[in-house]
Amino acid sequence: MLRDLDTSKFKAVYIVTGYTDLRNGIDGLAGIIQHQYYLDPFDANTLFLFCGRRADRIKGLLWEGDGFLLLYKRLEDGRFRWPRNATEVINMSPQQYKWLMEGLSIHQKRYVKEVYAKQIV
Repeated sequence: MLRDLDTSKFKAVYIVTGYTDLRNGIDGLAGIIQHQYYLDPFDANTLFLFCGRRADRIKGLLWEGDGFLLLYKRLEDGRFRWPRNATEVINMSPQQYKWLMEGLSIHQKRYVKEVYAKQIV
């Protein structure tokens, strides 16, 4: 489900870099969002993603208007390329989300950019 998620339907997708204790449940993760990063966990259509030390599992937190949805994914083979440089929140683009779910870094050094047709005047 997380791999094929259409992030264009979300207002924002945030990734909490660094390590998060995944023993936290909904209240603990919402507290991290609210008290450490001063964001609103009750912001509808905003997905927050967290990763533990092993980088083979992630949790997602989403407010659906009437309650929270807690998503949990554990990879059987492989690891997520989770940014560990510092503890911060990054608002990811749909392309960065796709890279993350494919096992790639969200900060690609090189990639082929889309080229648009030029206007002929």
